[in-house]
Amino acid sequence: MRLDERYVPYLQMAGLYHLARLNDRWFRLDEPLVSAFVERWRPETHTFHMPFGECTITLQDVAYQLGLPVDGDYVSGCLTDFHLYIEGGRPAWQWFHELLSVLPPENQVQKFAVNCTWFQETFAECPDGADEETVRRFARAYIMILLGTQLFADKSGNRIHIRWLPYVARLEEMGRYSWGSAALAWLYRCMCRVANRHVVKLAGPLQLLQSWIFWRFSTLRPSGYDEISWPLASRWSGYNLGISNKGPRVQMARMKIDLLQPRQFIWMPYSALDVIQVVHPEVLEPRHTMLWWCRTSLIYFAVVEWHQVDRVLPQFGGVQPIPSPALNIDFLMSKDGKGGDRWFPAQYADWHLHWQERAEHVLQFDIVPDPGPSHDFLTWWYQHGKRFLSPEMLLGDPRGIAIPNEATQRGAGRLPDMDRVEDVPDRRRIEQRARVGTRRSQREWNWVDRAMDDGDDPFRGGGRVRGRGGRRRVGAAREGAQMPGGGDVAGVDRAHQGGHDGGRMDLESTPWVSPGSMFGDLLASDGIVAEFGGPHFLDDIWTIMQEDEAAAGRVQTTGTQAPLDVDLNEPATVAPAHPFAMGGTPASAQSIGSHSVAGPSSSRPVHVAPMTPRQPVPDDSDESIEDEEPLIRRGYRTRVPRRCGTGSHLFR
Repeated sequence: MRLDERYVPYLQMAGLYHLARLNDRWFRLDEPLVSAFVERWRPETHTFHMPFGECTITLQDVAYQLGLPVDGDYVSGCLTDFHLYIEGGRPAWQWFHELLSVLPPENQVQKFAVNCTWFQETFAECPDGADEETVRRFARAYIMILLGTQLFADKSGNRIHIRWLPYVARLEEMGRYSWGSAALAWLYRCMCRVANRHVVKLAGPLQLLQSWIFWRFSTLRPSGYDEISWPLASRWSGYNLGISNKGPRVQMARMKIDLLQPRQFIWMPYSALDVIQVVHPEVLEPRHTMLWWCRTSLIYFAVVEWHQVDRVLPQFGGVQPIPSPALNIDFLMSKDGKGGDRWFPAQYADWHLHWQERAEHVLQFDIVPDPGPSHDFLTWWYQHGKRFLSPEMLLGDPRGIAIPNEATQRGAGRLPDMDRVEDVPDRRRIEQRARVGTRRSQREWNWVDRAMDDGDDPFRGGGRVRGRGGRRRVGAAREGAQMPGGGDVAGVDRAHQGGHDGGRMDLESTPWVSPGSMFGDLLASDGIVAEFGGPHFLDDIWTIMQEDEAAAGRVQTTGTQAPLDVDLNEPATVAPAHPFAMGGTPASAQSIGSHSVAGPSSSRPVHVAPMTPRQPVPDDSDESIEDEEPLIRRGYRTRVPRRCGTGSHLFR
């Protein structure tokens, strides 16, 4: 859609004017190059793994490349049920009609998303001589398309979600939101999803990713684009990649990346004089520049990602030491936010609080004239990092390249002082472990069961039958079979049932041995006292089995992880007592379960004491999974990472 000059005041108030200008100067996406970089994306660290270390897209890159504000309130709320949570909210489609004065036909609507073609045909041109209210309606439609297609596009690429209605309802207040952090959170989430080998499409602000590649890697940028303008992504305006076979181009891009040297990555491209001359003064305000070094959460509705700038300190002028272990947020990445009756500031209160307290999580480190990885980091990286993705026959032998001499002069570096945020437990692993149901109580007698099975196998003719009731051996010995002791086996049928009959073994109706066998002589003799500790051996076994069945009926957890208090797959049970201000942070977001009344939309959220996501202290005193005897040790299958051609297999 063409940018009408009458929309400019509203876009400037919203902080989206530079993005709209970039939309008018579009460039073609280099899909093979982007695909080669996505292969190197590691979801655990939110970084690209390169031969020389790690690098990533930060809030600083979002500010320079797209000209978006990074300071402000988080972009969150709910998706559809605005009348339940937002001050002055209406039912979704009623509010849509009030704000845009028109409703799309049914064939142009898919759940709560409207086809882009309908938007373009309806709001393509604002009428000449239109009054102020009409211009506002067209400006709202333009902003919704701008957000839905340029910053927060989904994989369909042709639908606009109506989640933006509460934001465009008050155009004057859109400037108080951090559109830059929301766009970066969505880009992180899209690249983490495409790291799965079953996902073949990549969405998100891909113009940010490609422009970042061209600015950071001088050997990969196209030639002839030397004019620098604001925002910096507009430098590649008019770039049009020629049509060619994508497969070989991906291989060529992958090999170029594998052959990169440390000096071919530009750690600080924005410090050049040509860049400083065109930068918009608002981007360099302290409230924005402070967040470039902030290690905090990035929020976009149900999407919560982590800004791990402590792993890429050279991009801010520091020396990169050996990084700390990455934060585990797998549980948050598994949520898609489906369902409009969730108020995400209450569901993710701890993580929203991290963003509200972002000023307290700014990293402090030394700025050096020659930023880069330290000698210790490169030594660690060359040993543990997956540095190359191309076949060895194409690379020659780049592994023999020694660590650069300048790395020894930078020193070891120092990790910034910060509080370690607790990992989020993954409820899916707890459920899987609870279904296993094997603990010490069962293993205490399993060795007896296996020993007797081994003794009976030579005289059985049956096999194993697996079912919901557990493992069971069914078989009948051949009639007249002779045993070593001279006795005949009349019909041995011993069943171990774990679920259908309560795990009870009927010792009377199902005899263990036939009369006259050597086992009968053993049970009648005094040898059982010496071998098994007493004449009531069978009664003790029966008692142990009954106790084990009672323990198996209870849900068992390890104690190492605990489920979160929030599950977005369950509908909200308690509605807030009063509506909240549009896009603001209600008091309930500070503490899950409370429903205090938020102030008007112009007021700021109330800050409370710092609170970080909590995880219970592991307690394995009673639930240890270590075997006590070598005889009863169970084997476990080793989990091998899948080689899917993406960044998910870069570390083993």
